[in-house]
Amino acid sequence: METGAVKCNAFDRHPPKLLVMCVNFTPANPTALQRMTGNPPEQQYPPETFPGYVAPIIRADSEALQVDMAAFGLIPSWSKDRTIGRRTYNARSETVAEKPSYRTAWRQRQFCLVPMMRFFEPCWETGKAVRWSIHRQDNEPFTVAAIWDSWTDRATGEIVESFSMLTINADGHPVMGRFHRPGDERRSLVVVPTHAWHNWLGATTGTASEFLTEMPTAEFRAGPVGGEAADINSQATLL
Repeated sequence: METGAVKCNAFDRHPPKLLVMCVNFTPANPTALQRMTGNPPEQQYPPETFPGYVAPIIRADSEALQVDMAAFGLIPSWSKDRTIGRRTYNARSETVAEKPSYRTAWRQRQFCLVPMMRFFEPCWETGKAVRWSIHRQDNEPFTVAAIWDSWTDRATGEIVESFSMLTINADGHPVMGRFHRPGDERRSLVVVPTHAWHNWLGATTGTASEFLTEMPTAEFRAGPVGGEAADINSQATLL
């Protein structure tokens, strides 16, 4: 699969405030990607990912796993410009097959995996948004379910590949049920275990829903970034 050049500041040079869900994560580093897939990334990428930033994704190439680079925030092929990616970094699993931004990628089975070390969510239990990290108990990298698409810049001919991470309801989940504003629906990314990678990447639209399950509580933990309650609104720009 060919991947066009994607700029890490495709939408905006400054990261957004982290008051919404699943907007920021730490991608797996090149050494981890080599170990996970047998293939190192061919392009450098930022140590943290925000919408519009380039990050590695894993796709299937015949029987092998291929590491490609894509922008975080799916840009559908019909879009006039790439700014739509500011709003399409998460795709609700309940409506992904119908929403115009996602339905083509879903129907064409453009499934991928996003390898990461951790992702970040706002916890409001203290009355204000505090940046928390969600990561594996053993601190190993993991992958989440996503869809990808290709978009061509009509002005330059540049091909931009991009992705959106799938989410499911997490009301009542011991870990993911703790995040977001009081009264808001709790949502979660979908963790795909190693043994299911090829099955997810080769899934049909009929079988894909079998993988959209809750995060295994025993394998993950969460806590304030840096071990201290850091107010999100006072966080310095990370990149």
